[in-house]
Amino acid sequence: MNTPSALREHIAALLDSGDAHQDFDSAIADIPAAARGKRPDGAPHSPWELLEHMRIAQTDILDYSRGDATHVSPDFPSGYWPPSPQPPNDTAWDESVAKFHASRAALVAMVNDESFDLLAKIPRGSATWLAQILLVADHNTYHLGQLVLVRRMLTGK
Repeated sequence: MNTPSALREHIAALLDSGDAHQDFDSAIADIPAAARGKRPDGAPHSPWELLEHMRIAQTDILDYSRGDATHVSPDFPSGYWPPSPQPPNDTAWDESVAKFHASRAALVAMVNDESFDLLAKIPRGSATWLAQILLVADHNTYHLGQLVLVRRMLTGK
């Protein structure tokens, strides 16, 4: 089935922009380095843990969906979270953001490719590409809300 361009645009926007919620880039822009590894009182995760969780899950869903036989998903749930609330070094935050952007860009490129059948089944399992892409968008939106709340609790912004 040929997916209408308007639907493709909507799906790409869901992955890439804020629309009804804050977008990823503005949500992480105001988190000072000193706050990235802190868990505010009453919150179970630090900004670092949420960023890494979103990156790990998004990358795993993409790699799993591509059907690479050598891909092994992380152990659930522990493998989808970093081992520490703090980034392991000074460059880890920026590296995680870049990897998140790269895997999201790969998904957006698929959505924008008019020859790519979003309703085709992925090579593994019975889900469609559309289902997997919407899973990523839904998962990211949920944790992005948590990230914004944690940022506000830590910085007041």
